[in-house]
Amino acid sequence: MTKLAQWLWGLAILGSTRAALTTGALGLELPLSCQEVLWPLPAYLLVSAGCYALATVGYRVATFHDCKDAARKLQSQIQEAPADLAHRGLRF
Repeated sequence: MTKLAQWLWGLAILGSTRAALTTGALGLELPLSCQEVLWPLPAYLLVSAGCYALATVGYRVATFHDCKDAARKLQSQIQEAPADLAHRGLRF
Protein backbone atom coordinates (compact mmCIF):
# COMPACT_ATOMS: atom_id res chain seq x y z
CA MET A 1 0.00 0.00 0.00
CA THR A 2 1.36 3.43 -0.87
CA LYS A 3 1.79 6.23 1.65
CA LEU A 4 -1.07 8.14 0.03
CA ALA A 5 -3.41 5.18 0.49
CA GLN A 6 -2.31 4.80 4.12
CA TRP A 7 -2.98 8.49 4.82
CA LEU A 8 -6.35 8.33 3.08
CA TRP A 9 -7.38 5.25 5.05
CA GLY A 10 -6.30 6.91 8.30
CA LEU A 11 -8.21 10.09 7.47
CA ALA A 12 -11.27 8.07 6.48
CA ILE A 13 -11.22 6.14 9.76
CA LEU A 14 -10.71 9.30 11.83
CA GLY A 15 -13.38 11.18 9.89
CA SER A 16 -15.95 8.43 10.13
CA THR A 17 -15.26 7.97 13.85
CA ARG A 18 -15.62 11.70 14.44
CA ALA A 19 -18.81 11.85 12.39
CA ALA A 20 -20.31 8.89 14.24
CA LEU A 21 -19.45 10.40 17.62
CA THR A 22 -20.66 13.93 16.86
CA THR A 23 -23.92 12.90 15.23
CA GLY A 24 -24.76 10.28 17.85
CA ALA A 25 -25.08 7.50 15.28
CA LEU A 26 -23.62 4.94 17.68
CA GLY A 27 -26.14 5.69 20.41
CA LEU A 28 -23.41 6.83 22.79
CA GLU A 29 -24.19 9.81 24.97
CA LEU A 30 -20.90 11.65 25.36
CA PRO A 31 -20.33 14.17 28.14
CA LEU A 32 -20.47 17.83 27.15
CA SER A 33 -16.72 18.26 27.67
CA CYS A 34 -16.00 15.50 25.10
CA GLN A 35 -18.44 17.01 22.62
CA GLU A 36 -16.76 20.40 22.98
CA VAL A 37 -13.42 18.81 22.13
CA LEU A 38 -14.75 16.86 19.13
CA TRP A 39 -16.03 19.85 17.16
CA PRO A 40 -12.72 21.78 16.73
CA LEU A 41 -10.65 18.57 16.49
CA PRO A 42 -10.09 18.79 12.69
CA ALA A 43 -8.67 22.30 13.06
CA TYR A 44 -6.36 21.14 15.84
CA LEU A 45 -5.18 18.22 13.74
CA LEU A 46 -4.57 20.48 10.74
CA VAL A 47 -2.53 22.94 12.81
CA SER A 48 -0.57 20.07 14.37
CA ALA A 49 0.21 18.60 10.94
CA GLY A 50 1.36 22.02 9.74
CA CYS A 51 3.65 22.44 12.75
CA TYR A 52 5.07 18.96 12.20
CA ALA A 53 5.71 19.71 8.51
CA LEU A 54 7.38 23.02 9.35
CA ALA A 55 9.57 21.40 12.00
CA THR A 56 10.54 18.61 9.61
CA VAL A 57 11.54 21.05 6.87
CA GLY A 58 13.47 23.16 9.37
CA TYR A 59 15.33 20.12 10.68
CA ARG A 60 16.19 18.93 7.17
CA VAL A 61 17.48 22.37 6.20
CA ALA A 62 19.53 22.61 9.39
CA THR A 63 21.14 19.19 8.90
CA PHE A 64 21.66 19.45 5.13
CA HIS A 65 24.97 17.91 4.04
CA ASP A 66 27.06 19.87 1.57
CA CYS A 67 28.65 17.99 -1.32
CA LYS A 68 31.94 19.84 -1.67
CA ASP A 69 33.25 17.68 -4.51
CA ALA A 70 30.09 18.18 -6.54
CA ALA A 71 30.21 21.93 -5.86
CA ARG A 72 33.79 22.16 -7.13
CA LYS A 73 32.91 20.15 -10.23
CA LEU A 74 29.91 22.38 -10.93
CA GLN A 75 32.00 25.53 -10.48
CA SER A 76 34.59 24.24 -12.94
CA GLN A 77 31.86 23.40 -15.46
CA ILE A 78 30.42 26.90 -15.07
CA GLN A 79 33.84 28.40 -15.76
CA GLU A 80 34.37 26.18 -18.82
CA ALA A 81 30.92 26.86 -20.28
CA PRO A 82 31.58 30.31 -21.85
CA ALA A 83 34.69 29.06 -23.64
CA ASP A 84 32.85 25.99 -24.91
CA LEU A 85 29.89 28.03 -26.11
CA ALA A 86 32.19 30.55 -27.83
CA HIS A 87 33.93 27.63 -29.56
CA ARG A 88 30.52 26.45 -30.84
CA GLY A 89 29.74 29.88 -32.28
CA LEU A 90 27.63 31.52 -29.60
CA ARG A 91 28.42 35.20 -29.04
CA PHE A 92 27.78 36.91 -25.74
